[in-house]
Amino acid sequence: MKYTSTRGQVSPIGFIDAVLMGLADDGGLLVPEKLPQLSKATLKQWQKLTYAELALEVFSLFVNEEISRPDLKKLIDDSYATFRHDEITPMHRIHNGLHVLELFHGPTYAFKDVALQFLGNLYSYISKKNNSIIHILGATSGDTGASAIQGVRGKEGIRICILHPHQKVSRVQELQMTTVDDDNVLNLAVEGTFDDCQRIIKELFADVSFKNQYHLRAINSINIARILAQTVYYFYAYFQLINKEPVDKVNFSVPTGNFGDILAGFLAQRMGLPINKLILATNENNILARFVNEGVYQPGDFRGTYSPSMDIQVASNFERYLFYLYGEDSNTIRSIMAQFKTEGRIVIPEHMLKQVQADFSAYSVENEDCLNTISEYYEKFSYLLDPHTACGVSAADKLTVEGEVTIALSTAHPAKFDEAIRLRNISQTYPQPIQDLFDKKQKQLVVGGTNEEIKKHLLEFF
Repeated sequence: MKYTSTRGQVSPIGFIDAVLMGLADDGGLLVPEKLPQLSKATLKQWQKLTYAELALEVFSLFVNEEISRPDLKKLIDDSYATFRHDEITPMHRIHNGLHVLELFHGPTYAFKDVALQFLGNLYSYISKKNNSIIHILGATSGDTGASAIQGVRGKEGIRICILHPHQKVSRVQELQMTTVDDDNVLNLAVEGTFDDCQRIIKELFADVSFKNQYHLRAINSINIARILAQTVYYFYAYFQLINKEPVDKVNFSVPTGNFGDILAGFLAQRMGLPINKLILATNENNILARFVNEGVYQPGDFRGTYSPSMDIQVASNFERYLFYLYGEDSNTIRSIMAQFKTEGRIVIPEHMLKQVQADFSAYSVENEDCLNTISEYYEKFSYLLDPHTACGVSAADKLTVEGEVTIALSTAHPAKFDEAIRLRNISQTYPQPIQDLFDKKQKQLVVGGTNEEIKKHLLEFF
């Protein structure tokens, strides 16, 4: 297995080099040269595996034996030993047509832990193996930062800087990042939006000489290892469901802003997982839903919502999907992305829109609908949804038809977004690790949203 760029200007590289490169040196995103195709017999063999066993089988398809199987097993076992539930990503049945896949049982109570605990350990493994320095630079709309920091804090040979939009993440998300006092962690609160943070990251990584001189590595989902790790829970959820009941048509409803989480499901489907329908759920920052429904990809006005981790206008993983949509034609992708940079919009032809709508269904959830869904499910089923999961459940309610079963991905514990939940007069008890955050001292710098200012702080830190 080799990895190539969506823009076709990077020679095929191995797994470890792909992890270290993060953003492709030509400005594109790295993808497997060829996706593995799984037979029905293989899926049946995997059906009874534990989560860690399944992760080992999936990753073995992608690492090119660059990591020995015993070392890979240890990386996976160490990564998921920090989770609070034996099943890692357990599934909760709400009613006959809906199950919720709980992805929040990791150390920071968010789905990002599933991939980032592994990636943090992988970076540590690579650093020791190569005797190399790793400087991680990432942007977060809330959950990635805390999870990435937790994955590498205090680890020798690794330093991490995370950018987050100042006062545009939840209080708990902010505290999870900024109360970490390890010397290898720097938090920069950027005056702007997540899209500003993400733009800075991409532009700094696109400066290849700066990136290589300072050993910059990516922790965001531009890193292919993040996406590959997330494919595992689609397989695991499907197996959990069919092991309990015979189901013909299984959908997944995925709240998404950056397109990474649902892209993992798309890749799992292309590998052979029999997913019936991928439901893409957005909040009012609905560039992705508009693309699926209308065929136009164009940022709109930024809107602050009760689901802030999805307050994103430019989805960094969207280019990977375009690559597959256009038949893995890197020349076309290079042209399209250049045009998008100049004109700020992408319009696809009608025949391709039909393919997009075969790949995804999409629904944009309004702010009040999100809160109403939280109230409804709490009252009817005594199950408390966080606002992002509520968007996925609301979309599932709209787009699931009779005879289908939908698995909605629950991306965070509701305690991380108590500000929104209290608007519906619902009270909850914080898990003790979250409650303890409020008594800790914060450490962060508030900075302007320019590349030059971020560079200045990086040079001082690294």
